[in-house]
Amino acid sequence: MPRTALPLILFFTGVLMNSQAGDLKYPESKRIDHVDNYHGTKVSDPYRWLEDLDSAETKDWVDRQNKVTFDYLSTLSEREKIHKRLTEVWNYERFGIPSRRGGKIFLLRNDGLQNQSVLYVQNSLEDEPRVLLDPNKLSADGTVAMMGFRPDREARYLAYGISRGGSDWREWFVKDIATGKDLSDHLKWIKFSGISWDKEGKGFFYGRYDEPKEGEAMEGVNEGQKLYYHKLGTPQSEDKLIYERPDRKDWGFGAGVTEDGRYLAVTVWMGTDPRNGFFYMDLEKKDAVMVELLNDFDASYSFLGNDGATFYFRTNLNAGRYKVISIDTENPDRKNWKTVIPEGKGTMSSVDMVAGGFVVTTMEDALDKPRFYKRNGSFVRDIELPGPGSVGGFNGRDEDTDTFYTFTNYTTPGTIFRYDFKTGKSTVFRAPKLAVDTTQFTSEQVFYKSKDGTRVPMTISYKKGTQMNGANPTLLYGYGGFNVSLTPSFQVPNLVWMDMGGVLAVPNLRGGGEYGKEWHEAGTKERKQNVFDDFIAAAEYLIAEKYTSPNHLSILGGSNGGLLVGACMTQRPDLFAAAVPAVGVLDMLRFHKFTIGWAWVSDYGSSDNAEDFKYLYAYSPLHNLKPGVEYPATLIMTSDHDDRVVPSHSFKFASNLQHNHRGANPVLIRIETDAGHGAGTATSKQIEGAADRIAFMRAHAKGKKSRSF
Repeated sequence: MPRTALPLILFFTGVLMNSQAGDLKYPESKRIDHVDNYHGTKVSDPYRWLEDLDSAETKDWVDRQNKVTFDYLSTLSEREKIHKRLTEVWNYERFGIPSRRGGKIFLLRNDGLQNQSVLYVQNSLEDEPRVLLDPNKLSADGTVAMMGFRPDREARYLAYGISRGGSDWREWFVKDIATGKDLSDHLKWIKFSGISWDKEGKGFFYGRYDEPKEGEAMEGVNEGQKLYYHKLGTPQSEDKLIYERPDRKDWGFGAGVTEDGRYLAVTVWMGTDPRNGFFYMDLEKKDAVMVELLNDFDASYSFLGNDGATFYFRTNLNAGRYKVISIDTENPDRKNWKTVIPEGKGTMSSVDMVAGGFVVTTMEDALDKPRFYKRNGSFVRDIELPGPGSVGGFNGRDEDTDTFYTFTNYTTPGTIFRYDFKTGKSTVFRAPKLAVDTTQFTSEQVFYKSKDGTRVPMTISYKKGTQMNGANPTLLYGYGGFNVSLTPSFQVPNLVWMDMGGVLAVPNLRGGGEYGKEWHEAGTKERKQNVFDDFIAAAEYLIAEKYTSPNHLSILGGSNGGLLVGACMTQRPDLFAAAVPAVGVLDMLRFHKFTIGWAWVSDYGSSDNAEDFKYLYAYSPLHNLKPGVEYPATLIMTSDHDDRVVPSHSFKFASNLQHNHRGANPVLIRIETDAGHGAGTATSKQIEGAADRIAFMRAHAKGKKSRSF
């Protein structure tokens, strides 16, 4: 939408005392006379000026809001105790899943409180590892993170990407593995792309965008990704353009060289739409052209690997919970496609080609069940896990006889296992040791009914012996979107919350991928209200079953989960004591105008469409705040370098909430500096943020006020 050239200032910027918020003083956010016309409906946007993130006025607003917020948080009585306990529990040795390449093993390790995990390399499992790359030395405050690494096939070179200040933009460099020295290679303006080496290790393929115009790097629209090849030792300006589609600026390219080195396999994506295309190039041909093998965009196709000209895919084509198929690229007609592993009861969440077969992980009621199959699709065995939970890993090549995977749940930190395909046995490779006894906690899975009668699973975790008397501080966490499944995972802040007597509840809302395509689509576009209904019903279940009460219930969610929290606190402000929407999508009429926001239209719809506008406007958190309402105590959290969900969402929501809210509950915004959407955030910043939100939720979920349900 166009901006007005000279907006009318209705209120002068200053500091205003909210007489109904005790002694808390909010910085007054000026309101301008800006109105947009959406298909005949006029919608005011009085805080449009906060979309200019680089203006002196916005920066001053950020400083004044942070001053109020951090001054307030510093007064919370439990804050320092919580910070100390978080630091103690967080201080444990953590490992990534080992990967093999060129006879070497690469492994990430964090000794506990390091801001960034360190990459090690070793010649064998018995060999002493040596540091290959320590990202903590790239910046004094830990705000430069390594966001991806890839050794070539012979393990001579390591390509690695870094992010500065939490941005989605990546810079890539190349290191000589033997000497540990960086080469001259330096690539920029890479986003939503990894790299893949060619067979000889002479260079790699990657996707990038054109350099943004000055001042638009953080909020400019990301469109028109192109596929390039970079030759080692040459400047990026000489990189070879492999493929682009100027007629389809909404296409992005995920390219990888097949294990045999023959093909460049290219997944063609359109934002967050799970449907995708698949193209390939035969790199053994001198004048290879891109072959559009799958260009109908009629389903999700995840490329798994190949046996010569036979390509394998995990797909939901005519299989809502996915199946594995093979396509002979020399006879690619659909009538020749073969089903290798058919759709089953559980949702096939991941498939890995390794050891001459497939490791297939299915979700059954949001719990992972890995199984091993031969390449022809015949079942071999279940891979036994130590209990209910989530797994990840199972990477490798056909000649491997073992693999590594990680297991976790809400009460078990990530443990690395080594799996032997010959014996079918798993052994612990690395197990963390915490400064708290995790056996004192337990999890239970329950099922409750949503507003329309849909049966929804939820996992509830707490300290053993907790009395269900309706007075437990309870944290309800959710996401519900983009086909993302919330399987059990371990987080230090959640453990500390439970260690302090709190209950953790995580429902598997519609919009996620827990039950396949139908479950996901039931929470998208005009059906998005189902997600909010599921979350509200989860809260009502917890109250009805005496886990908690509205006086003791907090809600938390990030990104799309921030939208969830924003929508539910505006629809049912009576139901929650505290709300923490983090890096949330809160302006549903303009989200697609910034960075990669256009890509979310597949889940949300777009206000540019008259029919979509109606339901977006009906639940958009920013636009559904009402004057004179007492909202829950609210701590909005965002970051100044979030170039995925730009912070103006949170800025505008905070301003409007402070303007409309009446009552004693504080409504604050916490704006982290030199941080982004979450990935790569320094450990010290994670601890600070967790201490603030836990202290805030506990301070306002103690039942001090009478609330009706």
